[in-house]
Amino acid sequence: MENIYGNPHSQNISSKLTHDTVEQVRYRILAHFHTTAEDYSVIFTAGSTAALKLVAEAFPWVPQGPESSGSWFCYLTDSHTSVVGMRNVTMAMNVMSTPVRPEDLWSAKERRASANDPDCKLPHLFCYPAQSNFSGARYPLSWIEDIKSGWLCPVSTLGKWFVLLDAASYVSTSPLDLSAHQADFVPISFYKIFGFPTGLGALLVHNRVAPLLRKTYFGGGTASAYLAGEDFYIPRPSVAQRFEDGTISFLGVIALKHGFDTLERLTGGMENIKQHTFTLAQYTYTALSSLRYPNGAPVVRIYSDSDFSSPEVQGPVINFNVLDDKGNIIGYSQVDKMASLYNIHLRTGCFCNTGACQRHLGINSEMVRKHFQAGHVCGDNMDLIDGQPTGSVRISFGYMSTLDDAQAFLRFIIDTRLHSSGGWPVPQACADTREAGAPSAEGQADVAPAVMRRRSLSPWEDALTGSRVWNNPPTAMNAAPVAPPVCDVTRIQQTPSEKAAGVLEGALGAPVVTNLYLYPIKSCAAFEVTRWPVGNQGLLYDRSWMVVNHNGVCLSQKQEPRLCLIQPFIDLQQRIMVIKAKGMEPIEVPLEENSERAQICQSKVCADRVNTYDCGEKISSWLSTFFGHPCHLIKQSSDFQRNAKKKHGKDQPSGITATLSLVNEAQYLLINTSSILELHQQLNTSDENGKEELFSVKDLSLRFRANIIISGKRAFEEEKWDEISIGSLHFQVLGPCHRCQMICIDQQTGQRNQHVFQKLSESRERKVNFGMYLMHTSLDLSSPCFLSVGSQVLPVLKENVEGHDLPASEKHQDVTS
Repeated sequence: MENIYGNPHSQNISSKLTHDTVEQVRYRILAHFHTTAEDYSVIFTAGSTAALKLVAEAFPWVPQGPESSGSWFCYLTDSHTSVVGMRNVTMAMNVMSTPVRPEDLWSAKERRASANDPDCKLPHLFCYPAQSNFSGARYPLSWIEDIKSGWLCPVSTLGKWFVLLDAASYVSTSPLDLSAHQADFVPISFYKIFGFPTGLGALLVHNRVAPLLRKTYFGGGTASAYLAGEDFYIPRPSVAQRFEDGTISFLGVIALKHGFDTLERLTGGMENIKQHTFTLAQYTYTALSSLRYPNGAPVVRIYSDSDFSSPEVQGPVINFNVLDDKGNIIGYSQVDKMASLYNIHLRTGCFCNTGACQRHLGINSEMVRKHFQAGHVCGDNMDLIDGQPTGSVRISFGYMSTLDDAQAFLRFIIDTRLHSSGGWPVPQACADTREAGAPSAEGQADVAPAVMRRRSLSPWEDALTGSRVWNNPPTAMNAAPVAPPVCDVTRIQQTPSEKAAGVLEGALGAPVVTNLYLYPIKSCAAFEVTRWPVGNQGLLYDRSWMVVNHNGVCLSQKQEPRLCLIQPFIDLQQRIMVIKAKGMEPIEVPLEENSERAQICQSKVCADRVNTYDCGEKISSWLSTFFGHPCHLIKQSSDFQRNAKKKHGKDQPSGITATLSLVNEAQYLLINTSSILELHQQLNTSDENGKEELFSVKDLSLRFRANIIISGKRAFEEEKWDEISIGSLHFQVLGPCHRCQMICIDQQTGQRNQHVFQKLSESRERKVNFGMYLMHTSLDLSSPCFLSVGSQVLPVLKENVEGHDLPASEKHQDVTS
């Protein structure tokens, strides 16, 4: 705001200001770690990972050979991926690498087995974290001197040991005194301390080691002199200048000064942060450990090597998995989705620390390989395989964390696992917790949103006759008569009570289509029809548009629940989409782009690149006014083909490539009314007052945002189907829809209620699946194809479903279909 900073590789006034300010920041960083430029140099990097990579490439490794046993690279198994990844660099240099388990190093320390030989200068490197990023376990800083002196050897070999202390996790909440613990290399990440700037870290290098580092590549600003036409290069004299290739992120570096100033002003220093964050973690750990189900089973399983007795051995990190009352682990993905409904964002998975994850969760190497073969990769939501966890949940406390935060998290666990917002109180903080600086939680608003209650028709009437079809939508399709097969005519002419009785008594024959929905704008309201044309991507114009923010990122109801209040109507005769919302004048958007004026841009949907075009400033202004922030409406380009991925363990029929609109995974989503009714009964019988139902069946069915709703005879029978036919159309059943938090949003009000997700999770054996994905197996568009309400649904069972589990009438139906 007040200065002009130029590129520091020059001599003008603004460049000189940049250079001098950056040097002052280096001094400030060294002072923060209780050292000076006499002992350490600060090399700015693109993060702690880049600092580790720099050490791997520049360390003076000696390869194995006839005349030398070579250097060793050793690392603690409880290390970040970025540390383990250094071994690929050493392998390319023919240098041996070996992992060391924490327990092995502890036993080596007890033995005090020295392999030190002052005359042997063969360089070896040992890396370990000051704090585990998985569990928060803190490893002794005394290991630095023990290993360097030879009193503690990761492996039994002669030579000189150097130590890399991975301090990225540790220094975010604790002071590090490098005058007392003089590690040779210390990588750090500044955003872990301040939250800003991202993509900026540093490598602190002890000056006695700096001359040993080797460098091959040289970039801008690192050369004192060089020739372009000859092999002549003289590096800069200082280690920082030699290793900071190109222009550093000098504005980010200058911001660090303000970060340190603010941290000191707000907290009084790292020692205060250390005590504050540990006290919060200790309180939360004690409360979590005490939670029990009525049968005495623990609610969580905590992965820790300590009992949180001291900040010297434990950082402010708690790693755990949630259990059910039988001791089974509830997948981290499900816990994450529930937490987001309480406005709590969790870190889940293995946290880029496979070694610690394996050790604490009991996952052997063969299981890791099997999990990968089953489709699990780092960072995905495949949380359970054969009932075994692939990862866990982690919570961490920083200087900005409060007691309110800790209690909000505990309230979330209690409400979702013990089903009581008042029966099991949140543990109160003791006096020493309050003294640590955590403010009182008194008066905090309830984390869970208010439950929206309303009267409705009876479940049966609501399910089968209460579905409000748009009586006068601006579409030509209402003028087209519904023409079901002959065998369906009498069925769709039944009275509502007859239909309801049929579902109750299981008297219906094959299922029929009761409702058809398309969602022209992704995440916006449904457009219900009775008969609708089919295209090669599914129902015509289903999810052809989406709303994006000012950065072009797709908005969903998870970020913007009010999307469900945007109501699109398709008029095929006039070739327009009319969009309505309460308090807004209706607006029209053409169904097809003007190919000459449309400017193609690229967007992403579920990691897929899609070509889209902006629908114009008029609709953009309309949406921005409604939401109160800049938005745009974009449409998938008509000449762009997005192919479906092979998922759910299914191969697509030969010669068929399913194409998708802006849907997440599949062309169609089908749900069964009987499945809705079963969930409806479970939800409303769980209502404590028993007087007023929480949800109507119509409300529930809209939450699942299906294209096709059928009147099945039994709940969840659709999960046993392999293929179905609806009229002349044939579909393959791809697999279940794995549900996210959007099912907790009332599609008519935009209000959240987490009970749907929670009850579905409990009733479906901890897997939040509901509805089945479909795709065309064959589609001839040479003549118009339609889906119609009242059409008969003929399923084909999966091969592994045993026929004797079904009534005789259903066995016969499966054979004929």
